[in-house]
Amino acid sequence: MPAVDCHAHVFDLSRFPFQDSRGFDILPNEHGTAADYAAVLDAHGMTHALLVNPLGGYGSDNRCMLAAIAEGGGRFKGISLLWPDATDKDVRDLVDGGVVGIRFNLNFEKSPSLYGAAGERALAIARDVGWLVQVHYEGDTLVPALPVLRAARLPVVIDHFGRPHLEEGVRQPGFQALLELGREGAAVKLSAAFRSSRQVAPYADLNPYVAELLESFTIARCVWGSDWPFLRARTRVDYGPQLALLARWVPDATERKRLLWDNPARIFGFKARD
Repeated sequence: MPAVDCHAHVFDLSRFPFQDSRGFDILPNEHGTAADYAAVLDAHGMTHALLVNPLGGYGSDNRCMLAAIAEGGGRFKGISLLWPDATDKDVRDLVDGGVVGIRFNLNFEKSPSLYGAAGERALAIARDVGWLVQVHYEGDTLVPALPVLRAARLPVVIDHFGRPHLEEGVRQPGFQALLELGREGAAVKLSAAFRSSRQVAPYADLNPYVAELLESFTIARCVWGSDWPFLRARTRVDYGPQLALLARWVPDATERKRLLWDNPARIFGFKARD
């Protein structure tokens, strides 16, 4: 069965050193090349993946991700950071290189901004070329972004369960804003459970949040992602336990197939490989 990991990063420092535009530094144990990642995918029966150009490490430099897509034989697509000074050629290179959307990191000052003239230009470009908008945030920073995202008239995908602060419960404003977006047609990644949970796998403290997300977004607008190679993890993280979470959260095999393949194929444009 084809299956997509909808969130991962790749790093190849021998070919693409880190750039000054990076939002933060990453540790040596958080590196991993496209070849390393492909081996992990093969070991777990995953056929495709969505690569996200990382603010940490590469920032505005999309070359490593684009090289992985080009060399992946149709296995990978990408989500890019789009900087305010991007030219028409830059945009065309991203489109031709397999990029299907742009990402905004609402909690990082170094991220391209969703707001103001820069945000308006980025969203206009996304409409012109048919990109979706992927949003990474933590806590309540989604709340002021709601009007902008609604006015953008673009498909929206939210990263990592919305990264709620679990001690504040499901009624916290940021998570309620996320559920509103779900009822309005956005999609969400059930990804990087280790980032929000204060427990080790199987991250039982996330269960009430997952239940709310599945109700508001429905199974048709949920996808799964590992967040390999597990940047900023507080404790050891392995790929297998991340993938195994789905069987607990979505016990029906037909619904898991929708989440792992049908939904990513529709939302991101993946096609089965020969």
